[in-house]
Amino acid sequence: MRETERTVRNAVVRIRRYHSPCGDLMLGSLDGRLCLCDWIVEGHRDKVDKRLRKYLCAGYEEGTSEVLRQACQELDEYFLKRRTAFDVPLLLPGTDFQRKVWAKLLEIPYGKTVSYAELSRMLGTPGAVRAVANANGANAVSIFVPCHRVIGSDRSLTGYGGGLAAKKMLLELEADSACPVFG
Repeated sequence: MRETERTVRNAVVRIRRYHSPCGDLMLGSLDGRLCLCDWIVEGHRDKVDKRLRKYLCAGYEEGTSEVLRQACQELDEYFLKRRTAFDVPLLLPGTDFQRKVWAKLLEIPYGKTVSYAELSRMLGTPGAVRAVANANGANAVSIFVPCHRVIGSDRSLTGYGGGLAAKKMLLELEADSACPVFG
């Protein structure tokens, strides 16, 4: 049985809020890995929670863990422009296709963007732009798995769990001032 399909009985995802400059996030950890970094304002929070509970067979409990402390520290450094890559261990439960998309998101360099069509081509599935976009949208570990770095083919900002203002702020944070990220 693959790791993300395992059944964990009585498992608990430790959760806590993180106040970022562009909105509040809910962080969660299980088994020494970060499995949740999702925008609290987002309407799809229930979908994310339902999917995580399904894959992890776990409930949520407010609390802390070493992983959550590390995630908060790394986010603090990221927002202060002192960190361009994350070291916190990740747990990314999802379908094989979703995990393939999320792995490719992890390869998009800090300060760079790709379109959904480019991401689809990078995955070897040029005709699956919608499926790639849906997998991108199902990412439960925002910022750490940089789904905000995916934009429209016309270089426009498109949907984002934390809202377009948060996406714009993240891209501007990462942008090299000599090379604008979008038009």
